Amino acid sequence: MSETTPSTSGARPLQIDDITVIDDAKVKKAVTAAALGNAMEWFDFGVYGFVAFALGKVFFPSASPAVQTIAALGTFSVPFLVRPLGGLFFGIMGDRFGRQKVLSLTIIIMAISTFCIGLIPSYASIGIWAPILLLLCKLAQGFSVGGEYTGAAVFVAEYAPDRRRGFLGSWLDFGSIAGFVLGAGLVVLLQAILDDGPFLEWGWRVPFFIAGPLGLLGLYLRHAAEETPAFTQQLEKMEQADREAVKERPTLSFKEIFVKYRKSLLVCIGMVLVTNITYYMLLTYMPTYLSSSLGYDEQHGVMIIVVVMIGMLFVQPMVGFFSDKVGRKPFLLAGSIGLMLFSIPAFKLVGSDNMGLIFVGLLVIAVLLNCMTGVMASTLPALFPTRIRYSALASSFNIAIIVAGLTPTVAAWLVEVSNNLLLPAYYLMAAAVIGLITSYFLPETANRPMRGDTPSASNRREAKILLQQAYDHIEQTVQTVDAEIDALQAQIEALKARRQRLIDRHPELE
Repeated sequence: MSETTPSTSGARPLQIDDITVIDDAKVKKAVTAAALGNAMEWFDFGVYGFVAFALGKVFFPSASPAVQTIAALGTFSVPFLVRPLGGLFFGIMGDRFGRQKVLSLTIIIMAISTFCIGLIPSYASIGIWAPILLLLCKLAQGFSVGGEYTGAAVFVAEYAPDRRRGFLGSWLDFGSIAGFVLGAGLVVLLQAILDDGPFLEWGWRVPFFIAGPLGLLGLYLRHAAEETPAFTQQLEKMEQADREAVKERPTLSFKEIFVKYRKSLLVCIGMVLVTNITYYMLLTYMPTYLSSSLGYDEQHGVMIIVVVMIGMLFVQPMVGFFSDKVGRKPFLLAGSIGLMLFSIPAFKLVGSDNMGLIFVGLLVIAVLLNCMTGVMASTLPALFPTRIRYSALASSFNIAIIVAGLTPTVAAWLVEVSNNLLLPAYYLMAAAVIGLITSYFLPETANRPMRGDTPSASNRREAKILLQQAYDHIEQTVQTVDAEIDALQAQIEALKARRQRLIDRHPELE
């Protein structure tokens, strides 16, 4: 006999077999493939920020040191302009052909373009073609990353059981941070081994060459992973609709996305803005801030950031774990309020010329960033239904990234033109306001099926618990409706009695 719950909508009651039980080994393989692939994708972005001073000298040698840095960071930021195109392209592909296939493609493009950066001759060798080729490689990376993070987030979220989505999703940004740590650590090692001359001549190229084997590893892992259960079910629905010649076959409609899911799009954009502005401020701009603005040597500044990021690796899964207990909204709210209150004190500590206080200031920003990155990969995919999830998320995410990606360039420019070292802190506070607004409108998604999906569980026992919870929820809803009906009936009877009293007093009213 099937275990069912009552249905209040007239549809077929939920059954135990309707709850997707996901094999734990497949979940681990999916999370590992997404996280390690994402680490490779963000390895380059970490390396680029940490060697920006060297790239400025190699590709923009005639400019002043400050302008060299701004130009190198500008080349970092320009690719964000093409990310929406990449997001749109890969989003459509992912919703039509599957998440796994698209993620394999994005990592190939990223690995090749990153490897090619290491091959570009210097300005002294080929002149203006050097920065042009650098820009072309960065544009290819931007196009690839447009579908990378969002696809990986969808991939993990659709594999994760409802009760563990926060914890499992947090490993995706764990991979991102690990990629930054790997890139930064490699830069520090090379700077310690090499003098300035050899580093500028060829040492900076080594991290980019490593992208080749990393890309092959990520491709192998993603190719070995199976398609997500949610997309497989969606594909079966579309195939069934084709077989039955159903006119209302589920289709991708951007008009529907921007009209029906407008609120979800805006919430997604707001969350991405506050998270990634903080992300790029800390992990990409701060090494430059410490060296160019505060006068620390490059190796010293990078090493501080590396230690802070290693600390973030420990905090990241803890935030994801507890978000499954208390919800996603409290962490986004805590991160936003924290940025409002502590951005200026943190930057003052960073500018204190005391190594311990500098570390504390950076750590404050890092922990507040963890509050947001720890829940982002589990929150954003849940805003949209399966058939448009990748497209809608990639579109809105990469619209926000255009603004967030300009953070290192804008922050460097603000400090250069104003000579005010606290302006980046005000920039973070402005982002925090966006985070507070987003927190208010963000729907809580912890421990619930993603929008339009059936419930998912780690095992049969958990599926039965979810089924019982669904039963209890429906029963509670029925009881609430019954109580409201009883209250309405009591009001009707009271109005009837009042009407009768009026008629008794004034018979002519009858």
